[in-house]
Amino acid sequence: MLDGYSVVSIALGSRGVSEFFRDLDAFASIKNSLANSFSQIQQTSASTEAEKETLQARLAEQEQLRTVAQLAKQQVQAQEKEKQQLLTQTKGIEANYQKLIATSQKTAAQIRSELFTLRDSAAIPFGTALTYAQAAERATGTRAAITLGVLKQETNLGENLGSGTWRIDMAPNRDQPVFEYITKVLGFDPDTMPVSKKPSYGWGGAMGPGQFIPSTWVCYGGFINTKTNGCTPPSGAGISFWQGPWRYVANKDRVRKLTGGSSPSNPWNAKDAIMATAMLMADNGAAAQTPQAERLAALRYFAGWTHAKNPAYSFYGDGVMEFAAAFQRDIDQLAGL
Repeated sequence: MLDGYSVVSIALGSRGVSEFFRDLDAFASIKNSLANSFSQIQQTSASTEAEKETLQARLAEQEQLRTVAQLAKQQVQAQEKEKQQLLTQTKGIEANYQKLIATSQKTAAQIRSELFTLRDSAAIPFGTALTYAQAAERATGTRAAITLGVLKQETNLGENLGSGTWRIDMAPNRDQPVFEYITKVLGFDPDTMPVSKKPSYGWGGAMGPGQFIPSTWVCYGGFINTKTNGCTPPSGAGISFWQGPWRYVANKDRVRKLTGGSSPSNPWNAKDAIMATAMLMADNGAAAQTPQAERLAALRYFAGWTHAKNPAYSFYGDGVMEFAAAFQRDIDQLAGL
């Protein structure tokens, strides 16, 4: 056989052997040209895909920068308002300022009863939030004040971005299938559960006070892909991993184990959300309890490990540390320190 032609077919053909081989050479040349063309197409496709991913990353970064800028503006406005109030009350006199500070110290009862606002969940007394955060500190090593600082910062973000719905604001291939199963296990109607609104570019869909996206929550809340028996996609699995099917396994529920709960952990529940936030912060390095480690962990919470050291995101980490310092003062006062 000569690449699909038999000797008999050559002999019986109307053309001569020399003409046949000229055709065969031409055919081989065409095949080589096609192979080269396909190779170029593949290279071009790979290059185009890489450029697309780079562009998507830049657009996502720009969106996060806009979010941080909005947070910074909000913080500056709050500080300016506080400054004007102080000037009005003290008339710029230092003695009056010190007197105001002394008379405005909160009592322990006031600190405990103040409402602690949680994103996409009902506010709870600060004393209750602190109890949950201190339990999380004992379980994870993440300081209670840092956990509360992250939750405060995420709540501020929520005020700027607003709430969304899972069908519109959540990544359809990665998070929607998981979200639907999570809400089913928890007995919730997915259409009524609040999630973060997507920004002008990218996806939202984060759940509860700790703002966990469904594809992150699975490893904290005890959900496994029944095909792989795991909560993270194996190498080369691609987006199909998130299609499931999924199953809840109680002994895989890390949050439930640490809270001592009797039902599947719930990202919209204050106690579970506070524990999960402390756990993720510990996974990000906050358990070292140094200012540098805690700030970096907060930046990883917001921007991921790859972009955490981007100076443009500093405001998020600085804000968490400032909130944490204020919470620590309240905690120390409650402890009589």
